[in-house]
Amino acid sequence: MPEIIDGKKVADEVFAECRRDLADLASRGITPGLAVVLVGDDPASQVYVGSKVRRCRELGMASFKHELPATATQRELLDLVAWLNAHDEVDGILVQSPPPPHIDEAEVVRAIDPAKDVDGFHPVNVARLALEDPSGFVPCTPLGVQRLLMASGVETRGAHAVVLGRSMIVGKPMALLLMSKGRGGDATVTVAHSRTRDLAAVTRSADILVAAIGRPEFVTADMVKEGAVVIDVGINRLPAPGTKTGTRLVGDVDYAAVAPRCRAITPVPGGVGPMTIAMLMANTLKAARLRRGLKP
Repeated sequence: MPEIIDGKKVADEVFAECRRDLADLASRGITPGLAVVLVGDDPASQVYVGSKVRRCRELGMASFKHELPATATQRELLDLVAWLNAHDEVDGILVQSPPPPHIDEAEVVRAIDPAKDVDGFHPVNVARLALEDPSGFVPCTPLGVQRLLMASGVETRGAHAVVLGRSMIVGKPMALLLMSKGRGGDATVTVAHSRTRDLAAVTRSADILVAAIGRPEFVTADMVKEGAVVIDVGINRLPAPGTKTGTRLVGDVDYAAVAPRCRAITPVPGGVGPMTIAMLMANTLKAARLRRGLKP
């Protein structure tokens, strides 16, 4: 049987580190603050925003929730971002994705102060990741995946890692992290995607396979090498068997078929998901320190 990589357990370790860091900052009279902006009333986005606000409060961080109607204009959103950039009590800014279709999300990301871009999406932080500059912010999900690998004792140095997916949110930063120098990196990385020829042969060559393609149960047993480590980033809702309205959460990996072939695998839910919020909290504390000239 494979090792089941417990994302909640590792996330709790990150939260414990955050609490120690918060105690140190409190002794200096500093309370880090995260501003979360939600445009519209998308139910899934409301759930995600609510979980981030609750986690801030549980840890003792300040949280600033800003809700704009779905009819809010680009200018109104940019004005709010500019105000948050200037707000000294705000260390991190997160604009929940996806916004309504009329919003230019790329322009909004560019408007966020890179020093407060705890999502790690601003071009300045993307460049810092590529340059292996530790003062930048790394997107939370790939950063969480790297932490899961290290916490599980998975050796990345010299391993062949295949990242399935090329988004700016997961795929590309994940590849940069895995090929970076040092612990949690030094891997030989292949980025595969929907246009990759003989995709199954590419994924079968992976010692470490990170699936982030956004297709439910896309990775099947014949796509995975015996003894591989599989990290499933996907979160997809499918109809629950035997119900009319119920749903079930599945990843991008056909877990039941793939797990017996693996040395280690993340479940969905309970794998990568908890790590995303954990690394968001860690990034916010890092921002609070850097903005005050302290070591992160």
